[in-house]
Amino acid sequence: MVITAAQVNELRQKTGAGMMDCKKSLTEAEGDFEKAIELLRKKGAAVASKRAEKTANEGLVLTKISKDKETGVIVEVNCETDFVAKSTDFVKFADEVLQAVYSIKPANVNDLIENSAIVKDLQTNVMGKVGEKIKISRLAIENAPNGVVIDYVHLGSKLGVLIKFDNVTKDKNAFSEIGKDIAMQVAAMKPLCVYREEVPKDIIDKEIDIYKELARKEGKPEQILEKISQGRLNKFYQENCLVEQAFIKDNTKTVGDLLKEFNSKQGTQIKISLFHRFHLGDEKK
Repeated sequence: MVITAAQVNELRQKTGAGMMDCKKSLTEAEGDFEKAIELLRKKGAAVASKRAEKTANEGLVLTKISKDKETGVIVEVNCETDFVAKSTDFVKFADEVLQAVYSIKPANVNDLIENSAIVKDLQTNVMGKVGEKIKISRLAIENAPNGVVIDYVHLGSKLGVLIKFDNVTKDKNAFSEIGKDIAMQVAAMKPLCVYREEVPKDIIDKEIDIYKELARKEGKPEQILEKISQGRLNKFYQENCLVEQAFIKDNTKTVGDLLKEFNSKQGTQIKISLFHRFHLGDEKK
């Protein structure tokens, strides 16, 4: 299989690894980018990104929270250029989509289109006006009858977070500041999940395989590879599980510590249930 210069450059942009390393890994992986990234990591090559991301689309990420903070929605609406993303017509359409999702509570994007003729017609009209493909990429709706849903949208509306907390039974406003800080943490640090128990087994198996291979290349004895890989896996959890991450505003404590301190002071049992992190260009799940 012939590996093109464009493919090599794309892998280099995604990983930060050297051109020759990228070419060798792509050749060995027969053009499979995910496999090539894994091979680079096993060889110990510097990989700048934990997860390869597709080329970013333009558009907006928007959120809306109910007055009682028990319901929240997040949407991503895409277009082709940043110029259109800032246009009045596109911004108005994106807001109409957000309001429709909040009102209709569709199960998914297809459900929204099928049950909202207004959204469908507006989408067609906007595409006609701006001359670009307009797409509602994804949405999420969360309800917290025994808690709160908190949002955070980064400046420019290209990155947004929706996070659900359970057991917020006392003054919800008292928790809002910490809740917003944790939402900002999700935006800044890109956790995979809330707790280590939620990390998919295939990801854990892949990480262990990589750690063992790296240890072998470092000359470590075979009988201690498992112990070494488990130690490195703990670091992986600390970097990728929200409650184990160092808190961005005070790295002497974790996000879990922050929540524990609040619960201790307030006599509460608040816990993080889940989060959604929408960033333009992220691979859609």
